[in-house]
Amino acid sequence: MARPSWNEYFMTIAELVSKRSTCLRRQVGCILVKDKRILSTGYNGAPSGIPHCEEVGCLREDIPPGERHELCRGLHAEQNAIIQAATFGVNITGSTLYSTHQPCSVCAKMLVNAGIKKIIIKEGYPDKLAKEILHSANIEAVKF
Repeated sequence: MARPSWNEYFMTIAELVSKRSTCLRRQVGCILVKDKRILSTGYNGAPSGIPHCEEVGCLREDIPPGERHELCRGLHAEQNAIIQAATFGVNITGSTLYSTHQPCSVCAKMLVNAGIKKIIIKEGYPDKLAKEILHSANIEAVKF
């Protein structure tokens, strides 16, 4: 068995994190890494103590992907990773995000302000504005 590259290793962990997702539409997982060390993880789901979509249903059931994020009761994986780092006082400036999916435009703006320097994604997401935001901020976004 061949030893995985760092990118393979971290993306495999992001995929494992996604399995904690409670979203009915898309299971997303991500990790923030700096100097080959995992700083924070996140998956999409409802805030702590609030019923999850798998329990009470999806509020965006008939809405196309990439639209009307504000209607969703859940937080995105990237948002949860940033919040987790903040909660535990972990500096994520200059880190790399490994994510199972491309961030949406809301998360892209948060990642810019959090100082993320690079994003490695496994799957795309239909949000052209997110790509423009990342490009404008000179954040390298590459497909795994």
